[in-house]
Amino acid sequence: MNLETNKKSVFGSLAKDIPAGLVVFLVALPLCLGISLASGAPLFAGIITGVIGGVVVSWLSGSQLSVSGPAAGLTVIVLNGIETLQTYEAFLLAVVLAGLLQFILGVLKAGVIGLYFPSSVIKGMLAAIGLILILKQIPHFLGADDDFFGEMNFLQPDGRNTFSEITHAFSVINLGALIVGVVSLAILIGWDTPAIKRFKAAKFVPGALIVVMVSVAINALFLNFYPALAITSSHLVSLPVISSMQDLGSELRLPDFSAFTNPSVYVVAFTIGIVASLESLLSVEAVDKLDPQKRRTPTNRELKAQGIGNMLSGLVGGLPMTAVIVRSSANIASGGETKVSSFVHGIFLLLSVLFLAEFLNQVPLSALAAVLLVVGYKLTKPVLFKAQFKLGQEQFIPFIVTILAILFTDLLVGICIGLVVGILFILKANYKSPYFYHREEQKNKEVIRIRLSEHVSFLNKASIILTLYQLPAGSYVIIDGNSSEFIDYDVLEAIQEFKETAHERGIVVDIRNVPEVAAVGAH
Repeated sequence: MNLETNKKSVFGSLAKDIPAGLVVFLVALPLCLGISLASGAPLFAGIITGVIGGVVVSWLSGSQLSVSGPAAGLTVIVLNGIETLQTYEAFLLAVVLAGLLQFILGVLKAGVIGLYFPSSVIKGMLAAIGLILILKQIPHFLGADDDFFGEMNFLQPDGRNTFSEITHAFSVINLGALIVGVVSLAILIGWDTPAIKRFKAAKFVPGALIVVMVSVAINALFLNFYPALAITSSHLVSLPVISSMQDLGSELRLPDFSAFTNPSVYVVAFTIGIVASLESLLSVEAVDKLDPQKRRTPTNRELKAQGIGNMLSGLVGGLPMTAVIVRSSANIASGGETKVSSFVHGIFLLLSVLFLAEFLNQVPLSALAAVLLVVGYKLTKPVLFKAQFKLGQEQFIPFIVTILAILFTDLLVGICIGLVVGILFILKANYKSPYFYHREEQKNKEVIRIRLSEHVSFLNKASIILTLYQLPAGSYVIIDGNSSEFIDYDVLEAIQEFKETAHERGIVVDIRNVPEVAAVGAH
């Protein structure tokens, strides 16, 4: 794609990208604040990360639809990192070094790892995140905001879990918040109906913006006419108010470069760098599957972009960032088409801090919970489960296992469990299909022909060895590699070893178009 075409593509989508960016901003704002709170970091740190993720990383990344910012999956690592290094400034140095590590991984082309995640596991991750969004937003929807907005783990800091939190929420319903949540959800559902979409204005004004305006108006009515229903500050957005440049300067923290001599800094940096890289690669792989245009993200470029973003974030007091699936899926669900939507979300975050804090602090969390409930549903629609089931158990079982594992642990642990199950099915498939086995009659004797497939990897070794050593005594065996473009050294060695011992069982081995092991070893 040339520069002129690229410009036309980017700016031709503004009518969709700007409203989508606004929706992503409304989703990202409470998440940035909630993740800061849960991480034990300054409240402003998450906003800084969100701004850099939107304004800088969106243009450096090759992904058109992913959105970067602070990730709930890193909260425990951040909390432990700050505790280990004792000061937030020393932790910021670890964030800078983590970014440097990510950039180096990108240069070394380590992004190829992202291409090895099985499709069933990626789809399971998306469905699991959708379910978690729904389950985690129900308490906020009901007005029970004991847990931070954006928390994603099964076991929560308050001692409850995802399901017991919902039970608790029903016992402490805030009626005002619930009314706002129900009205907000009704608006969002109605906004997507053909009856509303036929109005031209509805295409340019996102339903989430209407929800924010209406929710603030409803609470204003409660405050003036029904004080008992009024939603208090603990159930509203809580954005730091910046009234001057001096206030802004006081919110920025700088890394403590004297901590370079502390070995623990490098341990924390390595942990953040590796985990953040894996989360980003998982996210962009998932976003590519959701992209209606099916564009591919260059993974090495993504690692470099995330690395630069984390270096910048650490230098000005922000949290570590990743490409984040919740914000990215909100972007896609809202009609975003290019990286402009992520950039717009970053600009809105910046403007909100500088000029809109007092208004945004009137937005009820139950209204934003309604937005995330809709995003969650779009990620985990029943049709997805039905489609995976039709693909057979090789796809459905890793898909379901990934969902359950993420639901009952956290994102990375769940993905690892899903990957193990997915790999077991891959091994099983490879075990079955590295060759074509055929018995035939030639000159009044039975001949067993084993024709190797086009690519025979080390994963096929076990299957081939078992087949060879189960051949009946006295057989005449032809092992034919004529169709093979690649045969792994381990497999060649196994064939050679079988040939050398086959005479002990009276087996005659005729090897055709398969290189000798010695020839391979000579390279």
